[in-house]
Amino acid sequence: MSEQDKNKQGQINIELDEKTAEGIYSNLAIINHSVSEFVVDFISIMPGTPKAKVKSRIILTPQHAKRFLKALHDNVNRFEKAHGEIKDYEQPPIPLNFGPTGEA
Repeated sequence: MSEQDKNKQGQINIELDEKTAEGIYSNLAIINHSVSEFVVDFISIMPGTPKAKVKSRIILTPQHAKRFLKALHDNVNRFEKAHGEIKDYEQPPIPLNFGPTGEA
C-alpha cells in the first residue's frame, strides 16, 4: 500500500452545510451528567427575559467529554497567548431550578 493510500485511510471527510455553518449563538451552557453520558445544553438568554429555550443539545460519552475539555483548554490557552487574557466578568447567578435535572 502506498503512503498516499495510507493517508487517505486515516482521513475523515467532514461536511458542513450552510445552515450549520451559520452557527447558533449561546451565552449560557448547562451541563448535566449520568454514569454513561454528559449532556450540554446551549442556551441564548436575554437580559430581563424570564424564559429561554435550549438552542442546541450535545450528548457526549465521558471519554469524549474529557477530550473536549482538553481541546477547549488548549484552544483557550492559544487564544490568550495570541490576544491576551480573557477577562471573566461577574454574572448574576442562574436560578438552580433553571433547566433539566441531570438524570438518565
